[in-house]
Amino acid sequence: MRAVVISRPGGPEVLVPTRRPVPIPGPGEILLAVHAAGVNRPDVHQREGRYPPPPGASDLPGLEVAGTVAARGEGAHRFEVGAEVCALVAGGGYAEYCALPEVQALPLPRGLTFVEAAAIPETFFTVWTNVFERGGLTAGESILVQGGSGGIGTAAIQLASARGARVFATAAGAEKCRICEQLGAERAIDHRTEAYDEVVLEATGGRGVDVILDILGGPHLARHLAILAPEGRLVLVSLLEGREETLDLWTLMAKRLTLTGSTLRPRSPAEKGAIARALEAEVWPLFESGRVRPRIDATFPLEDAAEAHRRLESRRHVGKIALIVREG
Repeated sequence: MRAVVISRPGGPEVLVPTRRPVPIPGPGEILLAVHAAGVNRPDVHQREGRYPPPPGASDLPGLEVAGTVAARGEGAHRFEVGAEVCALVAGGGYAEYCALPEVQALPLPRGLTFVEAAAIPETFFTVWTNVFERGGLTAGESILVQGGSGGIGTAAIQLASARGARVFATAAGAEKCRICEQLGAERAIDHRTEAYDEVVLEATGGRGVDVILDILGGPHLARHLAILAPEGRLVLVSLLEGREETLDLWTLMAKRLTLTGSTLRPRSPAEKGAIARALEAEVWPLFESGRVRPRIDATFPLEDAAEAHRRLESRRHVGKIALIVREG
C-alpha cells in the first residue's frame, strides 16, 4: 500500500512517500480502506520527534481517518465489510489502509463527505471529553475558546454554541474573527490588537467565563485564572506557548476553580470507545441535522503530506486540513 513515513525527526521535508505491507486486523479490530485522513498538530510534534506513538501503535503519522471497512478481525462485528466509517486511531492514518480497534470507529454521519468525516475524530473527541466531560460546560454557561480558528477551536465554538453556551473566542486577524463569529461565537477577539481578558470581563459584566479551553498554557495562566468566574474550569489541551508557570494557589482556592487537562492519544481503546459512544449519542445528531459541520480549510493528496504540514505550521489555515488518500 501507499503510505507516508517520517524518515527522521525534522521539518516537513522528512515526510516521505513509500510503500508498506497492508496491516492485518487483530482481534477486535477492523481494517479500513482509507479515503481521507486528517492532519493535526500532534502529527507535527511526532514528525519533530517530540511525540512518539504509544507502545504497539503504528509508527506512521495520522490520528483520524475515514473510509470503508475492508476486513474484520476476530470479534469485530458491529461494522460489515463495505461500511462507511470514520475513526480515531493511535497512528497509521497516512496510508491507504489502517487497522484500528472497532470500538474507536463511528458510522459516517449522514450528509458528510469522507473528507469532512476524516476531520471529526481527533478534534471532536478532544473537544467533547475536555469541554463537556472534564470541563462540565452546560447550556447557559459561557466559554472562552483560545485559538478559535483552528481545528479544535472551530469544533469547540460550534459544539458549545449548538448546546446553548455563550461563546467567546480568540483568533489572529479580522477575517479569522469574522469566521469564528459565523460559526457561533458571540464575540471573537483579535489577540493581535485586543486584550482578551479585558474584553471578556467587560462582556460578562466583570463575572468572567465558566470554562476556558486553553491551547496556549504557560504565560497565560494568571490571566486565565483572573477571568474565570467563581467555580470556573480551566481545561488544558495543548501547550503551544509553554509548559511551566507559577500558579497563584490563593486565586484557585478563593474562586473555587478547577484546573484540569488531558491528552487523548495514550488512552486505552476502551476509554476512546466510551468517548465515541458519547459522540454518537450527543453530537452525531448535530452533524446530521446540519447544525454542526467540520470546516475544511484545504486538502492535499497523500503524497503531498509535507505541503499539508507546511500549511498547518503557517497558521494561515481556518479549520481542518485533510489528505486525500483515494478518490470517491
